[in-house]
Amino acid sequence: MNKVPLTVAGAEKLRQELQRLKTVDRPNVIAAIAEARSHGDLSENAEYDAAKERQGFIEGRIREVESKLSNAQIIDPKLLDADGRCVFGATVELEDLDTGDTVTYQIVGDDEADIKEGKIAISSPIARALIGKFAGDVAEVQAPGGVRELELIDVRYV
Repeated sequence: MNKVPLTVAGAEKLRQELQRLKTVDRPNVIAAIAEARSHGDLSENAEYDAAKERQGFIEGRIREVESKLSNAQIIDPKLLDADGRCVFGATVELEDLDTGDTVTYQIVGDDEADIKEGKIAISSPIARALIGKFAGDVAEVQAPGGVRELELIDVRYV
């Protein structure tokens, strides 16, 4: 299976989710199934069906998170020495040459991406256009509204 790139923070978040799934969510759903069983006839028991469906979701998510962690390639941006080049884990400051707006993003794994937190996926069009570029370079990004030109102002490894 392919390695899944993750930052240190992203891997820790997945470990915490796995811990919660195993120690909180799994026991809760087992208790809910036991409670629903005590109500009698399972063929017409909506509570039982809902609890079993939730159990299936939790068990599937546990397997998915365990798989991602076992195939993770954990990258610490602080330890990178990319000579100022934009790479996975780097935090970049960009200026949209059309609007003059500046934004700051960190390039992270697909599972960590959250635009509200300023984290974009390595597979996103912006990140793909930036990889390998240096501060001062201009990247052309194919966006839904057309091609956008973004100037790479700064690259940091934090």
